Order: sequence, then structure tokens, then C-alpha cells
Amino acid sequence: MSECIFCRIVNGEAAASIVAETAGALAFMDINQPVPGHVLVIPKAHIQDIYALDAATGAEVFALTIEVAKAVKAALQADGLNLLQANERAGQQDVFHFHLHVMARYTGDRDRVHLGWHPHLPARAELDALAERIKRQMTNGGVD
Repeated sequence: MSECIFCRIVNGEAAASIVAETAGALAFMDINQPVPGHVLVIPKAHIQDIYALDAATGAEVFALTIEVAKAVKAALQADGLNLLQANERAGQQDVFHFHLHVMARYTGDRDRVHLGWHPHLPARAELDALAERIKRQMTNGGVD
């Protein structure tokens, strides 16, 4: 995966400001810092997106994310925090290696997470039908 910048960081082939690491996860400063305290947490193995992420690796990445989030808040006196994770082009993923953004937030900062959606409040019956479709997929692979 020499074309993957995150794999190159993991392999020591590209520079990064490392925050923390475990056997299977790495946290480093994002080169884009809209406000101070934007950290990325990734699996060390190349995993393209959440669909390819196994539960054990996900647990390790998220455990490191929790530690990083607490440290960002304490070290930088952040007033809040965003966690962001994107998948596929339609989901605005731009580096195709699973990663979580840990973004410090400060009262009055000008950066805003904007996903571009407009409120749509469907009827309860529509929500129930969507929930059932998803639940059915989770429990029996979508087979009725």
C-alpha cells in the first residue's frame, strides 16, 4: 500500500507527529489544523473503510481514540470535541484508509462541521419501517 499516505506513516516512510500508539493503532496530528488539536486515529493495518473493519481492530482503534480525546481536552483546554469518521466518496472520505478524526473545539472558534443536510422529520411509521429493514439485515442477513 505504498500509495496510501497513512500506510507510509505507519511504516515510517512519511513524516508524522505521533501522539500515541498501540500494537494495532496509531494516533498522529492531522496536517490540517482548522483549530489546534486535530488528531487522526487509524488502524496500523490497511483497512479501507468501516465495512472492512473487524470488531477487534475497531475496539483497539476506538480505545485509543478515547484516550486521545481525553488527552486533547486536558492538554489543550478544549471546550468540546468532535469525532468524525467518513466512508466512501459519497460520505466525503478522502483518504481510503479507515480513520477517526478527533477534533478539539473551542467556544467561538470559526470552524464548523457541516454535512450539508436539511432537516427532514418523517412520520414514525417511516422510521419504524427503516429500523425494521436494518434490524432484519443485522439479525438474519436480510432474509425474511
